[in-house]
Amino acid sequence: MAEKNPPSRAVTRDQWEAQIAALDTTEAPRRVRKEPITIGGILAAAFGLVETEGFDALTMRRVAAALGTSPGALYAHVRNKAELDDLLIGQLCRKVALPEPDPANWRAQIADVCGQLRDQYLRYPGISRAALSAAPNSLDTLRIGEGMLAILLAAGVSPQNAAWAVDSAVLYVAAYSFEASLRRDPVTDTDGRVLDQAEHIARLKMLPPSHFPNMVSYAHELTTGDGHERFDFTLEQLFRGLD
Repeated sequence: MAEKNPPSRAVTRDQWEAQIAALDTTEAPRRVRKEPITIGGILAAAFGLVETEGFDALTMRRVAAALGTSPGALYAHVRNKAELDDLLIGQLCRKVALPEPDPANWRAQIADVCGQLRDQYLRYPGISRAALSAAPNSLDTLRIGEGMLAILLAAGVSPQNAAWAVDSAVLYVAAYSFEASLRRDPVTDTDGRVLDQAEHIARLKMLPPSHFPNMVSYAHELTTGDGHERFDFTLEQLFRGLD
């Protein structure tokens, strides 16, 4: 004859209290929530990539990987790489402080604006190439041109000369910054030019004077220029004839 199942027994009160107490120490599995994708987050990831690896490393795929998402998720916020480039340049331009135009001090004001823009570009190796590749669609970028025009017009420069001077200055700032980025190693943040000044001078001095009399005579002058001396010189010459 089969035995009947023994009747189930309720746990003791002490056991019941122990089960309840265990609820406070047992962690329920948590669901990991991803941070929402935003324009600010996209730009921060893009800037970080350019700062550490250079502009050539910037792709939508790399930005998506940095954010832990797929490239397709970015396109809901940024249409393509060209728009991303434009947003990045606009963000840098937003950091440039524009002065109230002072006709008595207009050259220094223009030089300061250009210097600020240069420093923003140089922080992110090669990013000024984005400023050279397309017409700006960002109001932050156009703000720089508006501010520089205001400085020149207040100084009495003709509208046509002011317009062309601003265009030339912005172009030069971008080109200067891009050239500097070609010499910089983004990993070590060092100047990667092939020849230092002494070696450059030595090689120029080796040229036959019969063919290169001026380069041999002025080898030192051709290779000098510390910091941004050449940059400052060029801007000064650009705006000198605008009185």
